[in-house]
Amino acid sequence: MPSRYRFQIYKDLHKNLPSIYAEAKKFADEIGITPELKGQIGLTGAVSSCHALLTTGVGRAIEAASRKVVENKFLIEEIREIVKDVYGDGFDAAPTNTCEAALWTSFDALASPPLTGRGDNYRARYLAPFERHLHHHGGYGRPFPPRYKDLFADRGVTAGELGFSGKRLDSTDAVFVPMEGARYEIHGIKQHPAVLLGNTDAKRTLARIEKTAARHASFVTAFSSLGYDTDGYGYGDTDASGTPALQTGLARLARDYGVPYIVDNAWGTPFIGADPRKLGADVMAYSMDKASGAPTVGLIIGREDVMVPIRRALGYHSDRFGTGYSYGKAAYVTNDPGKEALVGLIAALKILRDQPQTMTKPVDGLLKIVKEEFKALPKKFHAGVRIAKSVNSLAVEINYENTWRGGEPGIPIFSIEDMYGGTNIFQAGLAQMGIIPTIGYDANIFISLGLGTLDADGQLLEKETRLIVKAMVGLMNITCKYAGVV
Repeated sequence: MPSRYRFQIYKDLHKNLPSIYAEAKKFADEIGITPELKGQIGLTGAVSSCHALLTTGVGRAIEAASRKVVENKFLIEEIREIVKDVYGDGFDAAPTNTCEAALWTSFDALASPPLTGRGDNYRARYLAPFERHLHHHGGYGRPFPPRYKDLFADRGVTAGELGFSGKRLDSTDAVFVPMEGARYEIHGIKQHPAVLLGNTDAKRTLARIEKTAARHASFVTAFSSLGYDTDGYGYGDTDASGTPALQTGLARLARDYGVPYIVDNAWGTPFIGADPRKLGADVMAYSMDKASGAPTVGLIIGREDVMVPIRRALGYHSDRFGTGYSYGKAAYVTNDPGKEALVGLIAALKILRDQPQTMTKPVDGLLKIVKEEFKALPKKFHAGVRIAKSVNSLAVEINYENTWRGGEPGIPIFSIEDMYGGTNIFQAGLAQMGIIPTIGYDANIFISLGLGTLDADGQLLEKETRLIVKAMVGLMNITCKYAGVV
């Protein structure tokens, strides 16, 4: 029998929050996080609340264009040309104001039933593995089976027509399929299932999704998943080309059913990250301000034929009287990015196409620092911590779910509900230390550069980077002490 149950560990943490935060602040001062640095450095520039700083190249492009007269339709043509330079003429592109807008447009254009026609509408169902960040790509249909209907209830939004449920599409369901080998344990101060995917079995998961799809065959209109490339997100099983087997398997299922495979690659980079051709993705949605160095802007890249209804929905496809391009009004004109966002997107895409090493090299330096600093964790946990680089997300992943083994408690795990509820100590604690936190729930921490850790040309600032990683490890050690797991 365990000496304490999980809920008791988190109850103790909640009781000791003031002491934990007080020690964290003291530790930050001791390692040299000065008042001038506080609020100016962070573990990532890839969260919606605080974006990475632009490099001088992207910033200058935006400034230069701001005083020029240029029609947006020509900027979109340039974006299409850059994408085709890399992926070929069989692929196309459409920019949006955010990645969420890209997903919304894609699901409505490709997976929801038509609105016109006599009689009752039919229902549509798309399938997605029960994975992390599911409230994004899994949020456009009513959850099925019903056990998941309250899954997104508290995710930082107000329930109701104007809250999170407001983006659910007409007569559309989202069927969630648990991943084989994954663990959905209850963790956190705000108790909720933690999605622990480090030991996912891709082959068995695909078999389960295929069996589920067969039960819903007459309703299936799409398959969806993330486009990430790490163990911690369940994509550690890869084929000979290094492409996650779970993603290529979902693409195969989509082809078998004659429906699209929609990939949410928000924290991903075109050209140097996940390749939609290798994955077999029909469309891939990006948040270009997360890892790709662009200003706040989304991007959809997909097969040329599949992109036609998406481009029509955005008003980019053509004029009614017959032209090769337009910039008009359509169903999703509200998702239109502005001129400066388009110019910044073009500048970022050119860097990714022509100078990818300037984006990837700093991540190698980050990986080295993370490996060195995380040695300061208690030695009993070292074997259960996996550190790896994500080429797709230009980030370093720290996964520690395997510190919980054999009935023995490990490093405390906080749920996504803790993140939204303000009780994720690994995020709220960093804010107390003056550091902008990163995504750090479900025993998985993603660290990337961009907030005070790169110079104006995108080169690694080693001192500042080491400082924020050291702060993260220090906070974890303090939390482990108050959790009584060391």
